[in-house]
Amino acid sequence: MSRYALELLDISCTFRSKDAQGQRYTAVAGTTLRVREGEFVSVVGPTGCGKSTLLNVGAGLLEPSSGTIKVFGQPLTGINARAGYMFQTEALMPWRSTLANVMVGLQYRGVPDGEARAQAEQWLTRVGLTGFGDRYPHQLSGGMRKRTALAQVLALDPDIILMDEPFSALDVQTRQLMENEVLELWAAKKKAVLFITHDLDEAIAMSDRVVVLSAGPATHPIGEFAIDLPRPRDVAEVRTHPRFVELHTQIWNVLRDEVLKGYAQQLRKAA
Repeated sequence: MSRYALELLDISCTFRSKDAQGQRYTAVAGTTLRVREGEFVSVVGPTGCGKSTLLNVGAGLLEPSSGTIKVFGQPLTGINARAGYMFQTEALMPWRSTLANVMVGLQYRGVPDGEARAQAEQWLTRVGLTGFGDRYPHQLSGGMRKRTALAQVLALDPDIILMDEPFSALDVQTRQLMENEVLELWAAKKKAVLFITHDLDEAIAMSDRVVVLSAGPATHPIGEFAIDLPRPRDVAEVRTHPRFVELHTQIWNVLRDEVLKGYAQQLRKAA
């Protein structure tokens, strides 16, 4: 049995609201979430339910109000140096070329420029961007920028990959290409992945396990499903598999009421 790469144990996160009263509210309550070595875990839930909060806790970017974070069995203090984080919004530096953006994390780690350049060029090739190293982010399509961001994360060879809705802004065709590329790269090295998404189809197609969170406030897990679809998978083709349809129905039955609650909460806030 493989060990846990990342453990979020009984995590609660309480914040003070930005209104005049400054009331405290609990975004995440008593949540335990574990990811094994080599496991691809997706987390789904309504908008505003605290999915990204949990990812930030796992990255060491946010200290929880209570609970424990463990990385390969050791308590986490500060930034999770064994994790790479692919954000929902692009973190590319507009003044740096594609190659230089992929190099930057290696340079921060003290890798000599020549070696960093060679590794970055290898990763650009692996994500299908050979010949685009001298382009700047504004000269790339949305899909190319996402490939660059993916290469930027994977070049650091993290043991844990944290992904916060990385493909939500892409068109359907580009999104499926990126999903398949991620699965292919993941299969090659089997890193632990914690993947946040609103898209239930995406979660089922990519994952070994899907965790469902409740609507906020005080978000907590309300369901966990093992995805027993055969690998390797093509994210478009797997959607026609009878077992995919069964899993989608099972998970949606748990998720549906929470999505409706979350939607109602958003309407009340907007009123």
